[in-house]
Amino acid sequence: MSADAFAIDLDRVEALLPRYAVDGPRYTSYPTAPVWKETVGPARYREELGREDIDPTDGLSLYVHVPFCESLCHFCACNRVITRDRSRAAAYLDAIEREIAAVRDASAVPRSATQQHWGGGTPTYLDPEQIRRLFHAVTAAFPMRAGAEISIEVDPRVTTGEQIAALRECGFNRISLGVQDLEPRVQEAIHRIQPLAQTARLVEQARGAGFGGVNFDLIYGLPYQTEESFDRTLDAVFALAPDRIALYSYAHVTWVAKQQRGFERGDLPGPEAKLRIMLGAIRRFLAEGYRFIGLDHFAKPEDELARAVADRTLRRNFMGYTTQAGVDLLGFGPSAIGELRDSYVQNQRDLGRWHEAVERDGLATLRGHVLSRDDRERRWVIGRIMCHGELRADEFEATFGRPFAAVYARELASLEPAVTDGLVERADDGSLAVTPLGRLLVRNVAMHFDAYLPDQRQAGSRIFSKTV
Repeated sequence: MSADAFAIDLDRVEALLPRYAVDGPRYTSYPTAPVWKETVGPARYREELGREDIDPTDGLSLYVHVPFCESLCHFCACNRVITRDRSRAAAYLDAIEREIAAVRDASAVPRSATQQHWGGGTPTYLDPEQIRRLFHAVTAAFPMRAGAEISIEVDPRVTTGEQIAALRECGFNRISLGVQDLEPRVQEAIHRIQPLAQTARLVEQARGAGFGGVNFDLIYGLPYQTEESFDRTLDAVFALAPDRIALYSYAHVTWVAKQQRGFERGDLPGPEAKLRIMLGAIRRFLAEGYRFIGLDHFAKPEDELARAVADRTLRRNFMGYTTQAGVDLLGFGPSAIGELRDSYVQNQRDLGRWHEAVERDGLATLRGHVLSRDDRERRWVIGRIMCHGELRADEFEATFGRPFAAVYARELASLEPAVTDGLVERADDGSLAVTPLGRLLVRNVAMHFDAYLPDQRQAGSRIFSKTV
């Protein structure tokens, strides 16, 4: 998508914002995690892993959650354990090795992996030898295929050259750096002091070691951010030329992350200012030659994600946008999520309870969801909207054997305000095309096809972050 595609009338966007800045899912799954039930536990997970009607050539995606951080970033709502007690990492490694072995033993059809990703927390909380130990435990159970993507999220403040060398020795080829914002005042407010030189040094070390992809995570809407200050951050980012950029909206979810309450003194940019920061950043990304992948992801034209957009193989899962279309996901560690053919499962979130469950049963499944026919259809619909920015009615009918416009007449009718506002274009057969304006609010478009959302809203509890 070109820079001209985002030459949007900002006054018009600001007029629309009050109607669309609502709580809504990010749709890394459908149904979303709040729907899942604890009735889906280790026994159901074992049953799914034990299926024999699986092609052994089908690949796997692996996610490893390392929960530890040395200090708390005040914007963060991730599942993490703040500790400087390094002995806790050794106990974690003992437990996760047991969990990996239990999943391997329950899997009726051995398969190799096409993707492995470590997140957290801070995976580089582990020292180089611990990194090697964990990687070998994973790959001994689920070997990596040639050319697999092996990626990790790191905090430049705690990641050393020795760790970078250990990661490359293991085979990691993509590294994602948490940058967020480079302004000192913003960094002080979010309790994450990270000088530009520190980030630049890690980028140089990663590229020197042979990492083929360097990604940056940025956040807009943080305390004290302005259009001018974020422009300065972007100047520094473009000088380092990351291959992918994730531009996340700050999620103010104080019912999850209590430390965020300090931001409510008036330090956060208002909705209009936040929108201007986002639009200004998007325009700059596109002017620098990055391709808009979807929602909040950008990549250089030669990147695999950009190619996946072009050939319509892009997919979305719990790790964000991915090229791993149709691949089952196995998750290890506290709070980790698995996505199998007909179900989702999530581990115990609390580190202690995860330890206990693994020790007792090998698996630590807390909750999950078994997909119905309606779930599978709607997951397909929402995935097409979120990943492709379009939905082709003939593809739906070829996949599910039902006419899209007739089956989803109510949902299509509910889109009328979005059509009028210019977010989406609708054809007579029900086919949808999300406009450039709609791509900024694609979550809002997808929400029309979420069968669970009306009841969640009626319940009145706060579950999701704002869509903008």
